[in-house]
Amino acid sequence: MKKLVLGFLSLLLVAGTLTAQDGKKALKKAINAQRTYDLDPSKNGDKLEEAIAAIETATTAEDTKNTAKAWITKGNIYASICSSHQLLSTLDPTAEKAVENAAVIAFEAYTAAMPLAEKRDPKLIQKGIGEIQGHLVGEGAGYYEKKEYETAYMAFQYALDAHEYLKENGKESIFADDAAVNDQMYYTGLAALNAQKMVEAKPIFSALKDAGFDKPAIYEALYKLEVENDREAGLAILEEGRTKFPDDVSLLFNEINHYLADGKLDALTGKLQAAIDKEPDNISLYTTLGSIYDNLYQKALEEGKEDAAKTNFDNAYKAYNNALERDAKFFDALYSIGALYYNRAAATTKEMNALADDYSKAGLKKYDELRKLVLTQFDEALPFFKQAETLNPNDRNTLIALKEIFARKDDLPTSTEFKNRLDILEAGGQNEASYFND
Repeated sequence: MKKLVLGFLSLLLVAGTLTAQDGKKALKKAINAQRTYDLDPSKNGDKLEEAIAAIETATTAEDTKNTAKAWITKGNIYASICSSHQLLSTLDPTAEKAVENAAVIAFEAYTAAMPLAEKRDPKLIQKGIGEIQGHLVGEGAGYYEKKEYETAYMAFQYALDAHEYLKENGKESIFADDAAVNDQMYYTGLAALNAQKMVEAKPIFSALKDAGFDKPAIYEALYKLEVENDREAGLAILEEGRTKFPDDVSLLFNEINHYLADGKLDALTGKLQAAIDKEPDNISLYTTLGSIYDNLYQKALEEGKEDAAKTNFDNAYKAYNNALERDAKFFDALYSIGALYYNRAAATTKEMNALADDYSKAGLKKYDELRKLVLTQFDEALPFFKQAETLNPNDRNTLIALKEIFARKDDLPTSTEFKNRLDILEAGGQNEASYFND
């Protein structure tokens, strides 16, 4: 059995020097107090306190601290606490635990007794661990539900360690077969992952994967554990999981986020559409898809691919509009459509400025046509930015866009108004109300 860290063993700092007989007296006192407590736990809480104090003395005193009996007794006391709480909680589900982590403390005590065992001690240790194993699982589950993942991980891992020890000694474990062991490993791995214990989590999930454990979360966990160090290796794990579980939404979203982070836009549109097909009411998926098409539109525009630019622009607008059909006041979609038109106007402005020094008749005509088109495109953006401003009068980018649009329209008072509002933000203040709601 692997070496265990006795992280939860409580030690008593005893003032003064213990005599040679203090440990034996304390051990006897602990055993008697536990027996009395077990007769009626609901009425003998003082005996439990007496047993705990006495056993701490016994496990630190020179004459008993290196005896298996002291540590087995400690294990028995804390195992008794677990059993009593289990009984009391069936009568009163709100009953509080007498001691936190009692199962963990019991297991660690039995573990401390192992190298000290003589004669019949191993049988007593095996009996104690067999009885505490189920409590370790229950204790871990309780802490997991409370999101105390590190404590949950320790209890779950000790339950697996108990299984290993019991099987080595020919005793029965609560995990009757490999499937039950794998289930426990799975929850142990999740607790480790949530506790950010990456070193401990990785071998657990790797072993489950090798065992063919059929859970998509295995691949998601291994992806997260690998991707920080090696993005390609992480992606390979993720793609393996996607092949095995093509309908799992969580794996799909991880894949989308991976490609987004790597800027692989062309590969994303189909994956996002697949996500939308699975979650048609997930409004953020539409704006994400719109953003991808928006980026592809700008890329095609820069490359002079007019047909591709138009197609991607239309697809971006459609995706954003699909979001608005589900929520007409969804700020991200309103702002994004405004930005889509605004950026198109900015691209047209750039094309127009390139003709500024062309005084030929054709050049002047083209310049005038583009100037009118720019104003039209800014006008197309304006209503969306207005709606966005009513929803959030302190969005910096919205205020910048409105300031610029009104300046282009030669509406200097309104442009100045938005400059002032922007200045308030830059100074660390907040605009109290929307301009367009006024």
